[in-house]
Amino acid sequence: MGKIREKWYRSGLHFECMGCGSCCAGPEEGYIWITRPEIQKLADFLGESVETVMQKYIKKVRSRYSIVEDRKTKDCIFLVDTPEGRGCAIYDVRPNQCRTWPFWTGNLRSSVDWNMAAMSCGGINRGPLFTLNEIEERRLQQKWWGDDDAK
Repeated sequence: MGKIREKWYRSGLHFECMGCGSCCAGPEEGYIWITRPEIQKLADFLGESVETVMQKYIKKVRSRYSIVEDRKTKDCIFLVDTPEGRGCAIYDVRPNQCRTWPFWTGNLRSSVDWNMAAMSCGGINRGPLFTLNEIEERRLQQKWWGDDDAK
């Protein structure tokens, strides 16, 4: 518990999703990591087979899987225009990586890293305060579904 009290963000951090989709958009190319159980949930959500989902929406990167991006914009292919702005077409089954933004280890290394992330995310440093424990819970989260889920 001693190390957790030494974190630069021990007093908490503010974050509120603005629904802008910037975290899902290019221009940089990146990876949208997705696990096998999440691929199954995605397939169920889309009403398609895992094989079809793998062919249409997933690329293998070494031993891991990533959702493909639009070739021109580098946006996640599930980032769509909505009447309210931009949103996620698979929000209910979005990968853990998406659910834990912006509380990623890389963004939390220092206040400089956090504020660099804020340059592309208008929700960082505004909105409700997340406590140290809430931040650490999100940062360390490995899965979002319960063990009692069917798949």
